[in-house]
Amino acid sequence: MTPRTYLDYAASSPLHEEVLEAMLPWLGLAKDGGFGNSSALNLEGRQARQALEDARASLAGAIGASPPEIVFTSGATESNNALIAGICQGVRNKLGPSKGGNLVVTSAFEHHAVLEPVRALKRDGWLIDYVRPSREGYIDPGGLTDVIETYEQKTACTLVSVMAANNEVGTVLDIAGLARATHAKGGLFHTDAAQALGKTAFRVDGLGVDAASFSAHKIGGPKGVGAFYLRSLTPFHAQMLGGGQEREMRSGTVNVAGAVGFARALELAVGSLAAESLRLGGLRDYLAASLLAASPKISLTIDPRKQDCLPHIVSFLVKGFESADLILRLDEQGFAVSNGSACSTGSSEPSHVLTAMGIKEDQAQTVLRVSLGFTTTKDGLDSFVKALLQIIH
Repeated sequence: MTPRTYLDYAASSPLHEEVLEAMLPWLGLAKDGGFGNSSALNLEGRQARQALEDARASLAGAIGASPPEIVFTSGATESNNALIAGICQGVRNKLGPSKGGNLVVTSAFEHHAVLEPVRALKRDGWLIDYVRPSREGYIDPGGLTDVIETYEQKTACTLVSVMAANNEVGTVLDIAGLARATHAKGGLFHTDAAQALGKTAFRVDGLGVDAASFSAHKIGGPKGVGAFYLRSLTPFHAQMLGGGQEREMRSGTVNVAGAVGFARALELAVGSLAAESLRLGGLRDYLAASLLAASPKISLTIDPRKQDCLPHIVSFLVKGFESADLILRLDEQGFAVSNGSACSTGSSEPSHVLTAMGIKEDQAQTVLRVSLGFTTTKDGLDSFVKALLQIIH
């Protein structure tokens, strides 16, 4: 069987062996003793609780937060939903609808895990608006200010949510500038940092955000585990109710093994960030140049070599070919790539990310995304380009 080349790290990454080793004692085998409920008062529960709090402290330290500001969840989707709805409801509960404002602003190229909870707020009567990205995939803080000021005579701004890095084209957003612009207008700022965490320097103390969402499986951690950061004293109303776990901010028995794995994955990612960013950035630039030199049918969605972008994503258009067909044909030859977010892969609709950036719908349906990771090699990229050329020529 021909070895496969995995080039879809932005969708999910393989589990690091060191992460699995850290998780093993807490997966619930009787012989390991790590099966206790972290809310229980018995020895097994106290042991699980200690492991959970150690993981929380580790994650908090890595992003410049304090441990009580970290809440474990099932992933970035839950974190986004909880924070967007929870902050808005918390503000309204605290100040009332007349004083708390009812405007929520997000970007037009957010992940669906942000767009959908924002749309749900609109159905509940909130004012919703969108700031559009540039053709290069950036959000201008001045443009955000303009959107908020459109409503200043009608309502105060409650929340702005803009992703830290785009999952389809890889642009790194000016989160510090966007947070300042939001705070200047009296709003709170949330960022979906699922793609940025572990791939670029991300610390909440330096960025000035009020809330952020994370996911473990993007950085070599387990699937089904995530967390959110919520700055102390930020208004919040819990969305998952029940046993009052996670300081009554997210009820449900906590996945201790997952939390331990997430913390270990982030520790590894932060520890190797400088070296791995340099390595992946070099491979990314090599792939971009190789694609452009390979065929006039290929053009870059944006050029990551000339912009502030994540070190591991290359997005490009292949004229005359639909991305879904290319993905399947490449898969048959042993190459795993995608056309953007895994949440929308398989849809016949063009990517909302690309159309928001001003790319025409017919062009957006020709885009492939290659995302690199710790198993990626130069030889693997050469083989990928060769396979792609065999298909399109």
